[in-house]
Amino acid sequence: MRELSEQEVVRREKLKEISNPYPERYETNYEICDASQLDDGVTGVRVAGRIVLMRKMGKMSFLTIGDIKGKIQVSVKVDMIGEEKYQEFKSNYDLGDFIGVEGEVFTTHTGEKTIRASEITFLGKALKPLPEKFHGIEDIETIYRERYLDLIMNDDSKKKFLFRSKFIRELRNYLENKGYIEIETPILNNKASGALAKPFITHHNALDIDLYLRIAPETYLKRAIVGGFTKVFEIARCFRNEGIDATHLQDFTMIEGYVAYYNYKDNMKFLREMLQTIIMNLFGTLKITIEDKEVDLSGEWEVVSFRDLLLRYSDIDLKIYDTKEKLLEKIREEKLEIDSETPLEELGYGNLVDQLYKKVARVHIVNPIFLTEHPVSLSPLARANDDNPEITDRFQLVINGAEIINAYSELVDPVEQEKRLVEQARLKANGDEEAMPMDNDYISAMECGMPPISGWGMGIDRVVQLLTNSTNIKDVILFPLMRPLHDDENLD
Repeated sequence: MRELSEQEVVRREKLKEISNPYPERYETNYEICDASQLDDGVTGVRVAGRIVLMRKMGKMSFLTIGDIKGKIQVSVKVDMIGEEKYQEFKSNYDLGDFIGVEGEVFTTHTGEKTIRASEITFLGKALKPLPEKFHGIEDIETIYRERYLDLIMNDDSKKKFLFRSKFIRELRNYLENKGYIEIETPILNNKASGALAKPFITHHNALDIDLYLRIAPETYLKRAIVGGFTKVFEIARCFRNEGIDATHLQDFTMIEGYVAYYNYKDNMKFLREMLQTIIMNLFGTLKITIEDKEVDLSGEWEVVSFRDLLLRYSDIDLKIYDTKEKLLEKIREEKLEIDSETPLEELGYGNLVDQLYKKVARVHIVNPIFLTEHPVSLSPLARANDDNPEITDRFQLVINGAEIINAYSELVDPVEQEKRLVEQARLKANGDEEAMPMDNDYISAMECGMPPISGWGMGIDRVVQLLTNSTNIKDVILFPLMRPLHDDENLD
């Protein structure tokens, strides 16, 4: 067993002096955040929370209790709760402990809303001391590994995770009010389909087969459209076995939505209005500050093609460099250092274009733009443009250099889809780990008939990171995956 600190030893001794340190329940009649808004003179107020500040004095002490939504001060006086209870409080209560309080609301001469306690009840002992309050928790490693301490000590973190919950609630409400139905699709898949990404592989013992963790819910949501749904969405945990950086994690939350009879231009309008409505509800304005830059989300948003955007920031014209070989030669001629987990020579043309765009153009984008006209090989599940079959009817929403939404007019022709998946399977066999496998079951579903469809996906973690001005995506993931510090199975 690990060696206890002096404070931990003392707290364990105090635990022995408390008659019932872990009671089964405590009945409250207000949340802390609501009690802090009550008028002076309201009596019989019962709240509960963790002690986060405490000043023990002679015959009267002050403490502050809190939870994720708020805090309130409590005054504890010997003549209100009795000598015995007051001495027990002074001797055995510590920062971090949970207590219940009953009393009357008043405002101190310094203007702080306070409960004058007529009764206090011990509800749970913290056997470890909290970090020193003045500085909070500043060590990034501790913040990510011990998020519970971060939430106790750092108000900014509380605000971010409350914002995340509000954003998801607004998102869900908007879609449901527009007639969308929320469904669930499998996380364990026979095929790693729905996006271009390297999958995680796992093994199903009962069936004795290898499976893939979902990289996107796309093909199953489209199966639901085949089955008769016309508007569906899913808030889905997805997994992609790729690199970690400030805007990418291997397991993340995204939302995908599909609607029958729309095209991608219909979704451009729908999604702009959706985000503008949600952001106005959350911020009260469409001009928000991100990384010290004012981002204007009002009005119409610019639409620009892949080709035009690259020409804006380089001299590489995709009409000239229209094959993988030509483009790769031009990239090397320009001495562009492109980071890619897969060697550039093993990427297909579409993925090579995408890597080039991320290198030379994406970093310059501030106000929202819809990026369009993606190469077909970059979008194997998207409908080809009627006038130019080399590009797709697709857009990405990019805000301040972050890709927020991917959306398509979906490919609903099973014959064409089969051709594209065959090509993807060839690329995969030749070393492109992000290419899609052949998926005959999905083709079979398509052959039952599909209406026109437009679909979209949005990374919830990334958009919350953007809107909360967080430098790292882990700042908005409540419990991000971390490499273990020690082997818990070694008990010696």
